[in-house]
Amino acid sequence: MNNIVFQIITWQFFDVPWGILKGWKTFLLFNLNYFSVPTLIKTYLSPWRRYGSHYGNPFDFWQNFEVLIFNLMSRIIGAIMRTFFIILGLISEFFIIIIGLIILIAWFLAPVLLIIGLVFGISLLS
Repeated sequence: MNNIVFQIITWQFFDVPWGILKGWKTFLLFNLNYFSVPTLIKTYLSPWRRYGSHYGNPFDFWQNFEVLIFNLMSRIIGAIMRTFFIILGLISEFFIIIIGLIILIAWFLAPVLLIIGLVFGISLLS
């Protein structure tokens, strides 16, 4: 257990990748909360910024019709804006996944690239 080679291998291939995965998960969860994707999905057809009018006298047809149109437009605008932000959040989530994969693969390839670089460098000296 006290062998330094074993400790380096454990650190390189178990400890740090686990830390990378935990950090990656943190970034993914932060992004979902930053763009409020779950909340936007739950409130998809809610009025935009809670703008809405209340219906008045039930016998005043035109005023109720105006309120209905205004409330529908507010919900449509809300759905459009929420769609935009959901798509933006999912696109950034996709880029976080891709960047996380690149970092994880690069971490596993780093020792191989180091050895190849050392061998190539030594071969240039002779």
